[in-house]
Amino acid sequence: MARAQNIALADDSLSVDLMSSPEAPVQDTAACVRSLTGQELEKLKNDRNLVSEFKQAKLEKEAQKNWDLFYKRNTVNFFKDRHWTTREFEELRACKESQGQKLVLLEAGCGVGNCIFPLLEEDLDVFVYACDFSHRAVEFVKQNPLYCAERCKVFQCDLTKDELQESISAESVDVAMLIFVLSAIHPDKMPLALKNIFKVLRPGGTVLFRDYGLYDHTMLRFKPGSKLGENFYVRQDGTRSFFFSKELLADLFTGAGFLTLANEYVFRETVNKKEGLCVPRVFVQSKFRKPDR
Repeated sequence: MARAQNIALADDSLSVDLMSSPEAPVQDTAACVRSLTGQELEKLKNDRNLVSEFKQAKLEKEAQKNWDLFYKRNTVNFFKDRHWTTREFEELRACKESQGQKLVLLEAGCGVGNCIFPLLEEDLDVFVYACDFSHRAVEFVKQNPLYCAERCKVFQCDLTKDELQESISAESVDVAMLIFVLSAIHPDKMPLALKNIFKVLRPGGTVLFRDYGLYDHTMLRFKPGSKLGENFYVRQDGTRSFFFSKELLADLFTGAGFLTLANEYVFRETVNKKEGLCVPRVFVQSKFRKPDR
């Protein structure tokens, strides 16, 4: 993954700002959405034209192909390893300590392993199930020298239609991670993905979530002709991104049977010192639990 200092702010393709400098400490969390400038409000107000239904159907049909092409172009060099997960989500350690046994983890939408391999390197007593929409991404995970079938099982899966129970026993997962994944799924199909994860999570198990928040800078820099629906956009490469309000996110998880433990906006800034730019980033970071029986 290219460094945050090199973000091409004029590029509408999926760029490094997906996790721009995730190693930096969180600057602020809040219950309220980010306030917009008058210029930003005007831009959103005027951006009403949606991509045609024909093109939207084509994007949905070719979603997997577009992600395979993304990984073909970028291989394993796009995203930076996410060493911050155990710092941001103490459940990764606390869950294991409380149970006194191996933690069973699912990363839904694992990409090329930028989250799971740092966890395995830390030598946590963990077994990881990892799946991704892209066949090519799954192959990159298997080719990683750290991949070990005794500690990790990776497989291709469309969370909206492929049953996770075909690869994972029902109610066997302690923690599921959804890190910048749900935003890439069509909003109409998000409930299907969450219900799929619900089935393999044990009672009392936790979902750790982080994704794009409403009015993130990347949402406001999409050019006209990129809008698919409310808070839903397409990039130049055909991949798509949704921007969540915490209220909508809570409704999605509640509708799938989860309880909300934490649900906040995370406000940060990406700084490009060379260009003299400082842009606001908004993420939603949340924790949801499957009820005990």
